[in-house]
Amino acid sequence: MKQAICFIGAGNMATSLIGGLIANQYQATQITACDIDIEQLQQLQQRFQINISQDSLACASSAEIVMLAVKPQVMRAVCEALSTLPPNPQQLFVSIAAGVPASAIDAWLGDDRAIVRCMPNTPSLLKLGATGLFANSRVSTDQRESAALVMHAVGISIWVDKESDLDAVTAISGSGPAYFFYFIELLEAAGVELGLPRKTAATLARQTALGAASMALDEDVIKLRAQVTSRKGTTEQAILSFQENQLDHLVYEATAAAHRRSLELAQELTKD
Repeated sequence: MKQAICFIGAGNMATSLIGGLIANQYQATQITACDIDIEQLQQLQQRFQINISQDSLACASSAEIVMLAVKPQVMRAVCEALSTLPPNPQQLFVSIAAGVPASAIDAWLGDDRAIVRCMPNTPSLLKLGATGLFANSRVSTDQRESAALVMHAVGISIWVDKESDLDAVTAISGSGPAYFFYFIELLEAAGVELGLPRKTAATLARQTALGAASMALDEDVIKLRAQVTSRKGTTEQAILSFQENQLDHLVYEATAAAHRRSLELAQELTKD
C-alpha cells in the first residue's frame, strides 16, 4: 500500500492504527492526522514523524483513504464539513465510529461515496483487535483490500455481507472485552472469598484468562473444555454449577441486550 491516508480524529484508536501502520513499514510521509487538538497532533508527529493538519477538508482532499476516526456524536458535523469534496470513486472513506450507518455517512458526505464501516474493539490498542467490516456497493475490490490492510495493522479483520451484522459484531467483539474483564473481576473476587490474598487472586485470574484465550485461538473450545473436565473432578463441579444456573442463558441475554442497544444508538445518531 502506498496510498495517502488521512485520519480525521487523532484519539486512541487513530493513534493505534497509525502506530500499527508504521510498524508494518507504511511510509510516515503518506500519513496525515487531523484534529482540533494541536497538542495531540504534535505528540503524534513527534512519535511517528507523520504529517499533521487542523484543516480536515485540505487533509481529506489529498488523501486516497480518509479514516473517519471521530466520536459518533460528531460524525455528522465532520462529514458535512467534507461534503464539498468532488465526487471521486477512487477515494475511500473508512468509518470506525460505532452505530453510524454507511447510508447516513454517505448522505452527510454528499452521496455516492465509497464507504467501509468498521467495528474495532479496545484490544486494537495492543494490536490484538478483532474488527468487523462492511463495504457499501461503491467500494471496489482493491478498496476492500486496502481497508482490510489498514485494520490488519491492529489485529484481525472479518468482512460481513450485511451492514446489520455489524450490530451483532458490536455485541460479540465490540463490547466483548468488557464481558471478559467482568468475568476476571468476578473470578478475582471469588478467589479472595476463598481465602487468597487479593494480589494472588488477581494474578492467577488474569494469567489464566490469557493462557486460556491463547489456547483457544487455534483449537475447538468444546474439546479444550472436555480435556480439562475430568469426570467427578473439580472442574466438572464448576461447569455443572454454571449449567444449573443457566450461564448460557445469561450470556445470550447479555449479548442480545447489547445488540438491541446498538440498534437504538443507530436510530438516535441519525435522527434529525
